[in-house]
Amino acid sequence: MFTPVVSTALAKGPGSAGPWVLTWRRFKMHKAALVSGIIVLAIYLVALFAEFVAPVSPVTYAVSYTYAPPQMIKIWGTDSDGEHHLLYVNDYTVKVDPISLSRSFETDPSKVIPVGFFVRGESYRLWGLIPMSIHLIGPVEKGRPFYIFGADRLGQDVFSRTVYGARVSMSIGLVGVTISLLLGITLGGISGYYGGWIDDIIQRVIEFLKSIPTIPLWMGLAAAIPPNIDPLMVYLWITVILSLLGWTDIARVIRGRFLSLRTEDFVIAARLDGCRQQRIIWRHMVPSFMSHIIASVTLAIPGMILAETSLSFLGIGLRPPVVSWGVLLKDAQNILAVSSAPWLFLPGLAVVIAVLALNFLGDGLRDAVDPYSH
Repeated sequence: MFTPVVSTALAKGPGSAGPWVLTWRRFKMHKAALVSGIIVLAIYLVALFAEFVAPVSPVTYAVSYTYAPPQMIKIWGTDSDGEHHLLYVNDYTVKVDPISLSRSFETDPSKVIPVGFFVRGESYRLWGLIPMSIHLIGPVEKGRPFYIFGADRLGQDVFSRTVYGARVSMSIGLVGVTISLLLGITLGGISGYYGGWIDDIIQRVIEFLKSIPTIPLWMGLAAAIPPNIDPLMVYLWITVILSLLGWTDIARVIRGRFLSLRTEDFVIAARLDGCRQQRIIWRHMVPSFMSHIIASVTLAIPGMILAETSLSFLGIGLRPPVVSWGVLLKDAQNILAVSSAPWLFLPGLAVVIAVLALNFLGDGLRDAVDPYSH
């Protein structure tokens, strides 16, 4: 007699799925969050492999292409020799004003620069370790102009600098939120688990920090950083400042969860079984709402990115030679950028895309972990 084979998961039924499986099922129903998750993953991959993705180094410059406009990548073109190219950009024609002697650039449709993927270009070390010269995209002929986001006042490639800026700006969000998460879990957990006068002190500290205007406080702390210290130390100081001011919201979320869980049966059973308080907190209570922590962290990262961008834009955050989105936007403060070089604002578009994607991803995660969201 034929006996049908039924998988264990189906035999148990959908009710036996774990919380992470149910969260994933609910998250897949949130299409905007799913697409945003892919975008966020792509941004972090670009940041991780910035040397490979960027056509040139962020410090490479060409004075002859100062404020060169963006070159649009086009499909299927023919050069002056009659050779066909799948991808290409048009070269520039330089015009000199006879009165002011200022130069201006115009793309010339008759001049074709072939573009390809995985081309050889400027040498670099991937992650500072692996010597390479292959770039994801760039001109087939080494040394030809390739400015798809245009060039800045020094003739540096804005696209390459935006790619490298993603590494700094996105990593500050991750590192800053990680430090804030540790502070939030520790202080929020102590506040919610013990209660009483300890809870009162921690909550008053949180209320005091949240009552201070954010931007003036950032400016005051950032201005206290010595201007002549190493750029890496400035990066670390800015990360610490953002973390020390960003842990309060996470701490309140953690405190609320601890207040609701400390009277649950499994917590009382662990306490009666003689478990140490640290084990009860980290082994039993924190894993039970880890999905909520992930959602809160995802929603906190955009705030960190915007904070770093704001500080660097105002000139009191990261400073050159560090390349971040805020540092790049600082170059777009003058009237010349607004009138004749609007492409210097393109790093701001990267900030908008990253923040929107992270917010949509955070909303989707929050809805997925909330059993009453649908």
